[in-house]
Amino acid sequence: MSIGIFDSGIGGLTVFREINREFPDADIYYLGDTARVPYGNKSRETVIRYSIEAANYLKTFGIDALIIACNTASSYALEKLREIMDIPVIGVVEPGVETALKYTTNGRVGVIGTVATIKSNSYKKLLEKSGVQVFQKPCPLFVPLVEEGIVDGQIAELIIKEYLDELVDRGIDTLILGCTHYPLLKDSIKKLYPHLKIVDSSQAITDFLHRENLQLSGKGIRKIFITDESESFERFKNMLIGEIPLEKIEISQLCTL
Repeated sequence: MSIGIFDSGIGGLTVFREINREFPDADIYYLGDTARVPYGNKSRETVIRYSIEAANYLKTFGIDALIIACNTASSYALEKLREIMDIPVIGVVEPGVETALKYTTNGRVGVIGTVATIKSNSYKKLLEKSGVQVFQKPCPLFVPLVEEGIVDGQIAELIIKEYLDELVDRGIDTLILGCTHYPLLKDSIKKLYPHLKIVDSSQAITDFLHRENLQLSGKGIRKIFITDESESFERFKNMLIGEIPLEKIEISQLCTL
């Protein structure tokens, strides 16, 4: 079985890493839309269009399932992609919510993400259906921190505290990392707030795939495509998943709509 994964940039590599570990025999095709990153500050209509283009490209490889490894795209484009694709389409929001509901003991959950993800209320709507109190916070500086490799140390910790002290003061016991870049800051967050149960969407997706009992066997093919040169992408790819070569594609190969 082959899996397609797309994200606007490097964040989805955390999802790739977990699936690579858990399903070594599956064929995995990853698309990082580095020419148009980030999606988090774009309109709903634009995010949906980019998501359809990414999905259509990955479908040319005969994928059996599609993972939207981007919280913004999951929030805006999931239902549209499920309408037009004839394969299972999995976003990061539903698995993250399921995990948070298992973790929380006091029913107070924090959600952090891009401006677009928080504005969409995608996590909030699902969590509140279960009677959970939700406290949200956009953290727009986290993505550039990760892109620049500043994931620990004084600068990272100061910015983390600037965003998260307010949520912790509200009494949350569980924090959803609502952006696939954010797991790279997880150790620093845990150091500052050791009592928090942290939901990493990349791990939540692999748990979800296990429960779905998909037949994830294949030849172990690994392909990673990007739409523009990116030093930070290559650096984090090497750090997270090793020496799988990058293949650059022209943006015109995606822009079919």
